[in-house]
Amino acid sequence: MLPWFRTFFVPFLMFSSGLAATAHAETYYVDSTLGDDRASGTAPDRPWRSLARVNGFPLRPGDRVLLTAGSVWKEPLTITRSGRAGAPIVIGATDGAQRPRIDAGGVSPHAVGVINAEYVTVSGLEVTNDAPSPAPRYGVLVSAEDRGVTRDIRISDMYIHDVRGINSRKDNGGIVFRAVGQRLATRFQDLAIERNIVWRVDRSGIAGISDRVTFLNWFPSEGVVIRDNLVEDVGGDGIVPRGTDGALIEHNIVRYAGSRAPGYNAGIWQWSTDNSLIQLNEAAYTVTRYDGQGFDSDFNSRRTTFLYNYSHDNAGGFLLICSPQPNDKDNLGNRGTVARFNVSRNDGTRIFQLSGNVSDALVERNVIHVGAAMDVQMVVATEWQGWARDVRFVGNVFKVAGTARYGSESGRSGPDYLIKAGFSPASFIRFKDNSYLGAHVDLPEDGIGRPVVPYVEPPADWQVPVFDPARPDGFSDFLARHRAWMVTMLQRELGVTVAPRQPRRISIFEARR
Repeated sequence: MLPWFRTFFVPFLMFSSGLAATAHAETYYVDSTLGDDRASGTAPDRPWRSLARVNGFPLRPGDRVLLTAGSVWKEPLTITRSGRAGAPIVIGATDGAQRPRIDAGGVSPHAVGVINAEYVTVSGLEVTNDAPSPAPRYGVLVSAEDRGVTRDIRISDMYIHDVRGINSRKDNGGIVFRAVGQRLATRFQDLAIERNIVWRVDRSGIAGISDRVTFLNWFPSEGVVIRDNLVEDVGGDGIVPRGTDGALIEHNIVRYAGSRAPGYNAGIWQWSTDNSLIQLNEAAYTVTRYDGQGFDSDFNSRRTTFLYNYSHDNAGGFLLICSPQPNDKDNLGNRGTVARFNVSRNDGTRIFQLSGNVSDALVERNVIHVGAAMDVQMVVATEWQGWARDVRFVGNVFKVAGTARYGSESGRSGPDYLIKAGFSPASFIRFKDNSYLGAHVDLPEDGIGRPVVPYVEPPADWQVPVFDPARPDGFSDFLARHRAWMVTMLQRELGVTVAPRQPRRISIFEARR
Protein backbone atom coordinates (compact mmCIF):
# COMPACT_ATOMS: atom_id res chain seq x y z
CA MET A 1 0.00 0.00 0.00
CA LEU A 2 1.38 3.42 -0.97
CA PRO A 3 2.32 5.59 2.01
CA TRP A 4 -0.10 8.41 1.06
CA PHE A 5 -2.90 5.87 0.56
CA ARG A 6 -2.25 4.26 3.94
CA THR A 7 -2.14 7.65 5.65
CA PHE A 8 -5.53 8.83 4.42
CA PHE A 9 -7.52 5.76 3.44
CA VAL A 10 -6.96 3.49 6.47
CA PRO A 11 -8.17 6.07 9.04
CA PHE A 12 -11.15 6.73 6.73
CA LEU A 13 -11.99 3.02 6.70
CA MET A 14 -11.80 2.87 10.51
CA PHE A 15 -14.03 5.96 10.83
CA SER A 16 -16.49 4.57 8.29
CA SER A 17 -16.69 1.18 9.99
CA GLY A 18 -17.41 2.94 13.30
CA LEU A 19 -20.25 4.90 11.69
CA ALA A 20 -21.59 1.69 10.22
CA ALA A 21 -21.61 -0.04 13.62
CA THR A 22 -23.54 2.85 15.14
CA ALA A 23 -25.93 3.06 12.22
CA HIS A 24 -26.84 -0.62 12.67
CA ALA A 25 -27.23 -0.43 16.44
CA GLU A 26 -30.37 -2.13 17.72
CA THR A 27 -32.64 -1.86 20.72
CA TYR A 28 -33.52 -5.22 22.28
CA TYR A 29 -36.44 -5.75 24.66
CA VAL A 30 -36.70 -8.33 27.44
CA ASP A 31 -39.92 -9.25 29.27
CA SER A 32 -39.88 -11.97 31.93
CA THR A 33 -43.61 -12.72 31.50
CA LEU A 34 -44.51 -12.12 27.85
CA GLY A 35 -41.16 -12.70 26.21
CA ASP A 36 -39.90 -15.57 24.06
CA ASP A 37 -36.20 -16.26 23.56
CA ARG A 38 -36.97 -17.41 20.01
CA ALA A 39 -38.32 -13.96 19.11
CA SER A 40 -36.22 -11.28 17.45
CA GLY A 41 -36.21 -9.14 20.59
CA THR A 42 -36.06 -6.00 18.47
CA ALA A 43 -39.58 -4.70 19.16
CA PRO A 44 -41.62 -4.23 22.37
CA ASP A 45 -44.16 -6.80 21.08
CA ARG A 46 -41.42 -9.35 20.24
CA PRO A 47 -39.27 -9.36 23.39
CA TRP A 48 -36.89 -11.98 24.66
CA ARG A 49 -37.78 -13.69 27.93
CA SER A 50 -34.56 -14.56 29.80
CA LEU A 51 -31.41 -12.74 30.82
CA ALA A 52 -29.47 -15.77 29.62
CA ARG A 53 -30.53 -14.75 26.11
CA VAL A 54 -28.97 -11.34 26.69
CA ASN A 55 -25.84 -12.79 28.25
CA GLY A 56 -25.13 -15.00 25.26
CA PHE A 57 -26.03 -12.50 22.54
CA PRO A 58 -23.24 -10.74 20.58
CA LEU A 59 -24.18 -7.16 21.44
CA ARG A 60 -22.46 -4.49 19.38
CA PRO A 61 -21.44 -0.90 20.02
CA GLY A 62 -24.47 1.34 20.31
CA ASP A 63 -26.90 -1.47 21.11
CA ARG A 64 -29.46 -0.96 23.87
CA VAL A 65 -31.12 -3.61 26.01
CA LEU A 66 -34.31 -2.49 27.74
CA LEU A 67 -35.71 -4.63 30.53
CA THR A 68 -39.47 -4.34 30.88
CA ALA A 69 -40.69 -2.44 33.94
CA GLY A 70 -42.21 -4.79 36.51
CA SER A 71 -40.44 -7.90 35.18
CA VAL A 72 -38.59 -10.15 37.65
CA TRP A 73 -35.72 -12.55 36.89
CA LYS A 74 -34.06 -15.08 39.19
CA GLU A 75 -30.85 -15.25 37.19
CA PRO A 76 -27.89 -12.92 36.71
CA LEU A 77 -27.32 -10.36 33.97
CA THR A 78 -23.74 -10.56 32.70
CA ILE A 79 -22.35 -8.18 30.07
CA THR A 80 -19.14 -9.33 28.41
CA ARG A 81 -19.32 -7.34 25.16
CA SER A 82 -17.89 -3.85 24.75
CA GLY A 83 -19.19 -0.73 23.13
CA ARG A 84 -16.84 1.95 21.93
CA ALA A 85 -16.30 5.67 22.39
CA GLY A 86 -19.50 7.47 21.50
CA ALA A 87 -21.42 4.21 21.13
CA PRO A 88 -21.66 2.42 24.49
CA ILE A 89 -23.71 -0.68 25.10
CA VAL A 90 -26.61 0.53 27.26
CA ILE A 91 -28.64 -1.58 29.67
CA GLY A 92 -31.74 0.17 30.96
CA ALA A 93 -35.45 -0.10 31.71
CA THR A 94 -38.65 0.67 29.87
CA ASP A 95 -40.97 3.27 31.36
CA GLY A 96 -43.20 1.99 34.11
CA ALA A 97 -44.14 2.26 37.76
CA GLN A 98 -41.89 -0.59 38.92
CA ARG A 99 -38.24 -1.13 38.08
CA PRO A 100 -37.28 -4.38 36.40
CA ARG A 101 -35.88 -6.56 39.16
CA ILE A 102 -33.05 -9.08 39.20
CA ASP A 103 -33.25 -11.42 42.21
CA ALA A 104 -30.07 -13.45 41.83
CA GLY A 105 -30.89 -15.44 44.97
CA GLY A 106 -27.36 -16.76 45.34
CA VAL A 107 -27.41 -18.68 42.03
CA SER A 108 -24.56 -16.41 40.89
CA PRO A 109 -21.93 -14.43 42.82
CA HIS A 110 -23.22 -11.29 41.10
CA ALA A 111 -26.70 -10.14 40.18
CA VAL A 112 -25.35 -7.76 37.53
CA GLY A 113 -21.86 -8.16 36.12
CA VAL A 114 -19.84 -6.10 33.67
CA ILE A 115 -17.01 -8.54 33.08
CA ASN A 116 -13.98 -7.69 30.93
CA ALA A 117 -16.01 -5.18 28.96
CA GLU A 118 -15.79 -1.43 28.44
CA TYR A 119 -17.97 1.41 27.18
CA VAL A 120 -20.95 -0.01 29.04
CA THR A 121 -23.76 1.82 30.87
CA VAL A 122 -26.14 0.09 33.28
CA SER A 123 -29.00 1.99 34.92
CA GLY A 124 -32.54 1.90 36.22
CA LEU A 125 -32.67 -1.65 37.65
CA GLU A 126 -33.55 -3.14 41.03
CA VAL A 127 -31.04 -5.74 42.19
CA THR A 128 -30.87 -8.22 45.07
CA ASN A 129 -28.65 -11.21 45.81
CA ASP A 130 -29.96 -12.90 48.92
CA ALA A 131 -29.72 -16.54 50.01
CA PRO A 132 -30.15 -18.56 53.19
CA SER A 133 -26.44 -18.52 54.07
CA PRO A 134 -23.72 -15.91 53.46
CA ALA A 135 -21.16 -16.30 50.65
CA PRO A 136 -19.01 -13.87 48.63
CA ARG A 137 -21.71 -12.00 46.69
CA TYR A 138 -22.22 -8.77 44.82
CA GLY A 139 -25.15 -6.69 43.77
CA VAL A 140 -23.16 -5.20 40.88
CA LEU A 141 -19.68 -6.41 39.99
CA VAL A 142 -17.53 -4.48 37.53
CA SER A 143 -14.49 -6.65 36.87
CA ALA A 144 -11.53 -6.31 34.53
CA GLU A 145 -8.70 -8.84 34.50
CA ASP A 146 -5.55 -8.90 32.35
CA ARG A 147 -6.94 -6.40 29.84
CA GLY A 148 -4.98 -3.20 30.38
CA VAL A 149 -6.95 0.04 30.45
CA THR A 150 -10.72 -0.55 30.66
CA ARG A 151 -12.66 2.55 29.73
CA ASP A 152 -15.94 4.36 30.27
CA ILE A 153 -18.23 2.30 32.50
CA ARG A 154 -21.30 3.85 34.14
CA ILE A 155 -23.39 2.34 36.94
CA SER A 156 -26.21 4.72 37.80
CA ASP A 157 -29.74 4.99 39.18
CA MET A 158 -29.66 1.46 40.54
CA TYR A 159 -31.62 0.21 43.55
CA ILE A 160 -29.40 -2.42 45.18
CA HIS A 161 -30.48 -4.09 48.40
CA ASP A 162 -30.37 -7.32 50.40
CA VAL A 163 -27.04 -8.66 49.23
CA ARG A 164 -26.02 -11.42 51.65
CA GLY A 165 -22.26 -11.37 51.29
CA ILE A 166 -19.72 -12.51 53.86
CA ASN A 167 -18.44 -10.11 56.48
CA SER A 168 -15.04 -11.75 56.81
CA ARG A 169 -13.95 -10.22 53.46
CA LYS A 170 -14.12 -6.61 52.34
CA ASP A 171 -14.19 -7.40 48.61
CA ASN A 172 -17.90 -8.18 48.30
CA GLY A 173 -21.16 -6.31 48.84
CA GLY A 174 -23.29 -3.79 47.00
CA ILE A 175 -21.14 -2.40 44.15
CA VAL A 176 -17.57 -3.63 43.69
CA PHE A 177 -15.18 -2.49 40.94
CA ARG A 178 -12.20 -4.80 40.57
CA ALA A 179 -9.14 -4.34 38.35
CA VAL A 180 -6.58 -7.14 38.57
CA GLY A 181 -4.04 -8.77 36.28
CA GLN A 182 -1.07 -11.00 36.91
CA ARG A 183 -0.16 -11.05 33.20
CA LEU A 184 -1.21 -7.53 32.17
CA ALA A 185 -1.51 -4.54 34.49
CA THR A 186 -5.17 -3.49 34.50
CA ARG A 187 -7.04 -0.38 35.57
CA PHE A 188 -10.23 1.57 34.93
CA GLN A 189 -10.32 4.84 33.07
CA ASP A 190 -13.46 6.97 33.56
CA LEU A 191 -15.62 4.86 35.83
CA ALA A 192 -18.73 6.54 37.26
CA ILE A 193 -20.90 5.19 40.08
CA GLU A 194 -23.69 7.72 40.57
CA ARG A 195 -27.18 8.12 42.09
CA ASN A 196 -27.47 4.57 43.38
CA ILE A 197 -29.25 3.33 46.49
CA VAL A 198 -27.23 0.63 48.28
CA TRP A 199 -29.09 -0.75 51.29
CA ARG A 200 -28.78 -3.77 53.60
CA VAL A 201 -25.64 -5.27 52.09
CA ASP A 202 -22.64 -7.20 53.42
CA ARG A 203 -19.80 -6.48 53.68
CA SER A 204 -19.00 -3.30 51.73
CA GLY A 205 -21.33 -0.71 50.26
CA ILE A 206 -19.22 0.56 47.34
CA ALA A 207 -15.65 -0.75 47.15
CA GLY A 208 -12.70 -0.82 44.77
CA ILE A 209 -10.19 -3.65 44.41
CA SER A 210 -6.80 -3.47 42.69
CA ASP A 211 -3.61 -5.55 42.74
CA ARG A 212 -1.36 -2.73 41.43
CA VAL A 213 -1.23 -0.55 44.52
CA THR A 214 2.37 -0.59 45.74
CA PHE A 215 4.86 2.12 44.86
CA LEU A 216 6.91 -0.51 43.01
CA ASN A 217 3.83 -1.83 41.18
CA TRP A 218 1.61 1.22 40.73
CA PHE A 219 -1.08 1.28 38.03
CA PRO A 220 -4.00 3.26 39.48
CA SER A 221 -7.44 3.71 38.00
CA GLU A 222 -8.12 7.26 36.85
CA GLY A 223 -11.27 9.30 36.40
CA VAL A 224 -13.17 7.38 39.09
CA VAL A 225 -16.27 9.27 40.25
CA ILE A 226 -18.45 8.07 43.14
CA ARG A 227 -21.21 10.63 43.54
CA ASP A 228 -24.77 11.10 44.84
CA ASN A 229 -25.13 7.60 46.29
CA LEU A 230 -27.05 6.59 49.41
CA VAL A 231 -25.33 3.75 51.27
CA GLU A 232 -27.21 2.59 54.37
CA ASP A 233 -27.16 -0.40 56.73
CA VAL A 234 -23.85 -1.88 55.64
CA GLY A 235 -22.16 -4.81 57.34
CA GLY A 236 -18.75 -3.18 57.08
CA ASP A 237 -17.34 -0.16 55.26
CA GLY A 238 -19.51 2.33 53.40
CA ILE A 239 -17.44 3.64 50.47
CA VAL A 240 -13.80 2.64 49.85
CA PRO A 241 -11.94 3.36 46.58
CA ARG A 242 -8.66 1.50 46.29
CA GLY A 243 -5.80 1.88 43.83
CA THR A 244 -6.94 5.18 42.28
CA ASP A 245 -5.42 8.51 41.31
CA GLY A 246 -7.61 11.61 41.39
CA ALA A 247 -10.82 9.88 42.51
CA LEU A 248 -13.79 12.11 43.29
CA ILE A 249 -16.05 10.97 46.13
CA GLU A 250 -18.73 13.66 46.22
CA HIS A 251 -22.09 14.11 47.92
CA ASN A 252 -22.65 10.59 49.11
CA ILE A 253 -24.71 9.76 52.18
CA VAL A 254 -23.40 6.85 54.27
CA ARG A 255 -25.39 5.83 57.34
CA TYR A 256 -25.09 2.85 59.69
CA ALA A 257 -21.85 1.42 58.36
CA GLY A 258 -20.07 -1.18 60.46
CA SER A 259 -23.37 -2.75 61.46
CA ARG A 260 -22.38 -6.44 61.36
CA ALA A 261 -18.79 -7.01 60.26
CA PRO A 262 -16.02 -7.86 62.74
CA GLY A 263 -12.76 -5.99 62.59
CA TYR A 264 -12.15 -2.39 61.62
CA ASN A 265 -14.68 -0.39 59.58
CA ALA A 266 -15.44 3.24 58.78
CA GLY A 267 -17.93 5.25 56.76
CA ILE A 268 -16.00 6.78 53.84
CA TRP A 269 -12.29 6.20 53.29
CA GLN A 270 -9.65 5.25 50.75
CA TRP A 271 -6.76 2.80 50.60
CA SER A 272 -3.59 3.07 48.50
CA THR A 273 -4.61 6.15 46.53
CA ASP A 274 -3.20 9.44 45.32
CA ASN A 275 -5.08 12.75 45.22
CA SER A 276 -8.46 11.52 46.43
CA LEU A 277 -10.97 14.36 46.82
CA ILE A 278 -13.70 13.54 49.35
CA GLN A 279 -16.17 16.42 49.50
CA LEU A 280 -19.76 17.29 50.42
CA ASN A 281 -20.47 13.88 51.93
CA GLU A 282 -22.48 12.97 55.02
CA ALA A 283 -21.24 10.06 57.14
CA ALA A 284 -23.36 9.20 60.15
CA TYR A 285 -24.22 6.53 62.72
CA THR A 286 -21.23 4.27 62.07
CA VAL A 287 -21.83 1.55 64.65
CA THR A 288 -18.45 0.08 65.64
CA ARG A 289 -15.67 1.68 67.72
CA TYR A 290 -13.01 -0.46 66.02
CA ASP A 291 -12.08 2.56 63.97
CA GLY A 292 -15.74 3.54 63.56
CA GLN A 293 -15.06 7.06 62.27
CA GLY A 294 -17.19 8.76 59.68
CA PHE A 295 -14.08 9.40 57.55
CA ASP A 296 -10.60 7.93 57.25
CA SER A 297 -7.40 8.63 55.29
CA ASP A 298 -5.59 5.32 55.21
CA PHE A 299 -2.69 3.09 54.16
CA ASN A 300 -0.14 3.96 51.45
CA SER A 301 -1.87 7.17 50.34
CA ARG A 302 -0.83 10.68 49.36
CA ARG A 303 -2.64 14.02 49.30
CA THR A 304 -6.11 12.92 50.35
CA THR A 305 -8.41 15.91 50.80
CA PHE A 306 -11.53 16.06 52.97
CA LEU A 307 -13.52 19.17 52.14
CA TYR A 308 -17.02 20.36 53.14
CA ASN A 309 -18.07 17.08 54.72
CA TYR A 310 -20.54 16.52 57.57
CA SER A 311 -19.78 13.80 60.13
CA HIS A 312 -22.19 13.12 62.97
CA ASP A 313 -23.16 10.50 65.53
CA ASN A 314 -20.40 8.08 64.53
CA ALA A 315 -19.45 5.80 67.40
CA GLY A 316 -15.71 5.96 66.68
CA GLY A 317 -15.35 9.66 65.88
CA PHE A 318 -14.89 12.00 62.92
CA LEU A 319 -11.54 11.47 61.19
CA LEU A 320 -8.82 8.81 61.34
CA ILE A 321 -5.51 9.44 59.57
CA CYS A 322 -3.38 6.31 59.64
CA SER A 323 -0.77 4.02 58.14
CA PRO A 324 1.65 1.43 59.52
CA GLN A 325 5.42 1.58 59.10
CA PRO A 326 6.50 2.39 55.49
CA ASN A 327 8.58 -0.24 53.74
CA ASP A 328 10.22 -0.85 50.37
CA LYS A 329 7.50 -3.27 49.28
CA ASP A 330 3.95 -1.94 49.48
CA ASN A 331 3.61 1.12 51.72
CA LEU A 332 5.00 4.64 51.59
CA GLY A 333 2.92 5.72 54.59
CA ASN A 334 0.24 8.38 54.71
CA ARG A 335 1.44 11.72 53.40
CA GLY A 336 -0.12 15.10 52.87
CA THR A 337 -3.69 14.54 54.08
CA VAL A 338 -5.73 17.76 54.29
CA ALA A 339 -8.98 18.13 56.24
CA ARG A 340 -10.45 21.57 55.71
CA PHE A 341 -13.90 23.15 56.18
CA ASN A 342 -15.63 20.09 57.62
CA VAL A 343 -18.25 19.92 60.38
CA SER A 344 -18.46 17.24 63.06
CA ARG A 345 -21.34 17.01 65.52
CA ASN A 346 -21.85 14.53 68.33
CA ASP A 347 -19.24 12.10 67.03
CA GLY A 348 -18.05 9.81 69.81
CA THR A 349 -14.85 8.41 71.27
CA ARG A 350 -12.07 9.97 69.10
CA ILE A 351 -12.71 13.08 67.00
CA PHE A 352 -9.25 13.21 65.36
CA GLN A 353 -7.03 10.12 65.58
CA LEU A 354 -3.47 10.14 64.24
CA SER A 355 -2.37 6.52 64.06
CA GLY A 356 1.04 5.31 62.95
CA ASN A 357 3.15 6.82 60.19
CA VAL A 358 1.25 9.95 59.29
CA SER A 359 3.23 12.91 57.99
CA ASP A 360 2.71 16.39 56.55
CA ALA A 361 -1.00 16.53 57.44
CA LEU A 362 -3.08 19.69 57.81
CA VAL A 363 -6.33 19.94 59.80
CA GLU A 364 -7.63 23.42 59.17
CA ARG A 365 -10.76 25.51 59.84
CA ASN A 366 -13.06 22.68 60.82
CA VAL A 367 -15.92 23.16 63.29
CA ILE A 368 -16.41 20.49 65.95
CA HIS A 369 -19.47 20.20 68.20
CA VAL A 370 -19.31 17.92 71.24
CA GLY A 371 -22.68 17.38 72.89
CA ALA A 372 -23.56 17.74 76.54
CA ALA A 373 -22.65 14.69 78.67
CA MET A 374 -20.20 13.48 75.98
CA ASP A 375 -16.58 12.80 76.99
CA VAL A 376 -14.35 12.42 73.92
CA GLN A 377 -10.72 12.42 72.89
CA MET A 378 -10.57 15.48 70.65
CA VAL A 379 -7.07 14.79 69.30
CA VAL A 380 -5.25 11.56 70.12
CA ALA A 381 -2.02 10.13 68.72
CA THR A 382 -1.83 6.33 68.73
CA GLU A 383 0.83 3.80 67.79
CA TRP A 384 0.73 1.65 64.65
CA GLN A 385 4.27 0.44 63.96
CA GLY A 386 5.31 4.03 64.57
CA TRP A 387 3.95 7.47 65.37
CA ALA A 388 2.72 10.55 63.56
CA ARG A 389 5.08 13.33 62.62
CA ASP A 390 4.45 16.87 61.37
CA VAL A 391 0.70 17.40 61.72
CA ARG A 392 -0.74 20.90 61.98
CA PHE A 393 -4.09 21.93 63.52
CA VAL A 394 -4.83 25.48 62.42
CA GLY A 395 -7.88 27.71 62.91
CA ASN A 396 -10.27 25.00 64.05
CA VAL A 397 -13.20 25.76 66.35
CA PHE A 398 -13.81 23.24 69.13
CA LYS A 399 -17.27 23.79 70.67
CA VAL A 400 -17.57 21.48 73.64
CA ALA A 401 -20.73 21.23 75.74
CA GLY A 402 -19.34 18.05 77.35
CA THR A 403 -15.63 17.28 77.84
CA ALA A 404 -12.76 17.05 75.33
CA ARG A 405 -9.34 15.55 76.00
CA TYR A 406 -5.98 15.70 74.20
CA GLY A 407 -3.00 13.37 74.34
CA SER A 408 -1.31 10.18 73.19
CA GLU A 409 -1.88 6.48 73.73
CA SER A 410 -0.73 5.03 77.04
CA GLY A 411 -2.68 1.78 76.80
CA ARG A 412 -5.68 0.15 75.28
CA SER A 413 -8.91 -1.52 76.36
CA GLY A 414 -10.63 -3.25 73.43
CA PRO A 415 -11.60 -0.57 70.90
CA ASP A 416 -10.77 2.28 73.29
CA TYR A 417 -7.46 4.00 73.96
CA LEU A 418 -6.15 5.15 77.31
CA ILE A 419 -4.30 8.44 76.91
CA LYS A 420 -1.77 10.59 78.71
CA ALA A 421 -1.12 14.31 78.41
CA GLY A 422 1.06 15.42 75.52
CA PHE A 423 1.53 13.85 72.11
CA SER A 424 4.98 12.25 72.54
CA PRO A 425 6.33 10.00 71.07
CA ALA A 426 4.46 11.54 68.12
CA SER A 427 6.46 14.58 67.05
CA PHE A 428 5.79 18.05 65.71
CA ILE A 429 2.03 17.94 66.39
CA ARG A 430 1.44 21.68 66.25
CA PHE A 431 -1.56 23.85 67.10
CA LYS A 432 -2.12 27.43 66.00
CA ASP A 433 -5.04 29.87 66.22
CA ASN A 434 -7.60 27.28 67.29
CA SER A 435 -10.64 28.27 69.40
CA TYR A 436 -11.53 26.27 72.51
CA LEU A 437 -15.01 26.71 73.95
CA GLY A 438 -16.19 24.65 76.92
CA ALA A 439 -14.35 22.07 79.04
CA HIS A 440 -10.98 20.86 77.68
CA VAL A 441 -8.44 18.64 79.45
CA ASP A 442 -4.69 18.85 78.72
CA LEU A 443 -5.04 21.60 76.14
CA PRO A 444 -2.47 22.00 73.37
CA GLU A 445 -0.06 24.92 73.51
CA ASP A 446 -2.27 27.48 71.75
CA GLY A 447 -5.02 26.96 74.34
CA ILE A 448 -2.93 27.05 77.53
CA GLY A 449 -3.59 30.05 79.70
CA ARG A 450 -6.73 31.13 77.90
CA PRO A 451 -9.81 31.80 80.03
CA VAL A 452 -12.37 29.01 80.13
CA VAL A 453 -15.38 29.98 78.02
CA PRO A 454 -18.44 27.87 78.95
CA TYR A 455 -20.37 26.55 76.00
CA VAL A 456 -23.99 25.58 75.44
CA GLU A 457 -24.95 24.76 71.88
CA PRO A 458 -27.45 27.32 70.59
CA PRO A 459 -30.55 26.27 68.63
CA ALA A 460 -29.89 25.63 64.93
CA ASP A 461 -31.25 23.60 62.06
CA TRP A 462 -29.62 20.20 62.39
CA GLN A 463 -32.51 18.29 60.79
CA VAL A 464 -30.65 16.80 57.88
CA PRO A 465 -33.03 15.41 55.23
CA VAL A 466 -33.60 11.67 55.51
CA PHE A 467 -34.74 9.07 53.01
CA ASP A 468 -36.39 5.69 53.46
CA PRO A 469 -34.61 3.23 51.12
CA ALA A 470 -37.59 0.88 51.41
CA ARG A 471 -39.42 3.44 49.25
CA PRO A 472 -36.98 4.30 46.47
CA ASP A 473 -39.26 6.68 44.57
CA GLY A 474 -38.35 10.33 44.97
CA PHE A 475 -34.64 9.69 45.34
CA SER A 476 -33.62 12.44 42.93
CA ASP A 477 -35.67 14.99 44.86
CA PHE A 478 -34.08 13.81 48.11
CA LEU A 479 -30.57 14.26 46.68
CA ALA A 480 -31.38 17.82 45.65
CA ARG A 481 -32.85 18.65 49.07
CA HIS A 482 -29.96 17.01 50.89
CA ARG A 483 -27.30 18.87 48.89
CA ALA A 484 -29.09 22.20 49.44
CA TRP A 485 -29.35 21.54 53.19
CA MET A 486 -25.68 20.59 53.36
CA VAL A 487 -24.55 23.76 51.62
CA THR A 488 -26.72 25.96 53.85
CA MET A 489 -25.53 24.25 57.04
CA LEU A 490 -21.87 24.33 56.04
CA GLN A 491 -21.99 28.02 55.15
CA ARG A 492 -23.71 28.80 58.47
CA GLU A 493 -21.19 26.83 60.53
CA LEU A 494 -18.00 27.63 58.63
CA GLY A 495 -18.73 31.22 57.65
CA VAL A 496 -17.48 30.61 54.11
CA THR A 497 -19.03 30.12 50.69
CA VAL A 498 -19.05 26.46 49.75
CA ALA A 499 -17.03 26.11 46.56
CA PRO A 500 -16.44 22.45 45.61
CA ARG A 501 -13.21 21.61 43.87
CA GLN A 502 -12.27 19.37 40.98
CA PRO A 503 -9.84 16.51 41.59
CA ARG A 504 -6.30 16.59 40.27
CA ARG A 505 -4.13 13.69 39.20
CA ILE A 506 -0.48 12.93 39.64
CA SER A 507 2.02 14.78 37.46
CA ILE A 508 5.10 13.32 35.83
CA PHE A 509 7.13 15.02 38.58
CA GLU A 510 5.31 13.23 41.40
CA ALA A 511 6.09 9.58 40.70
CA ARG A 512 5.79 7.27 43.67
CA ARG A 513 9.07 6.79 45.47
